Amino acid sequence: MLRLALVLFTLVASALAGAGVIAVLSMGYFTVPAILGAAAAGFVLAIPATWLITKRIYTATRG
Repeated sequence: MLRLALVLFTLVASALAGAGVIAVLSMGYFTVPAILGAAAAGFVLAIPATWLITKRIYTATRG
């Protein structure tokens, strides 16, 4: 389960961090702290999201 979580984390973290950066840029915040903060928030939010996704996949395949 840990291996699945690590692989999924790379995908989920990059997707959430990218979405956060795009959201910040579309709101007109072009400063480095705003961009880095959005990327860091996406990285942190990816931890519980990855855990939930991994748990659902793991239980669906184990039946």
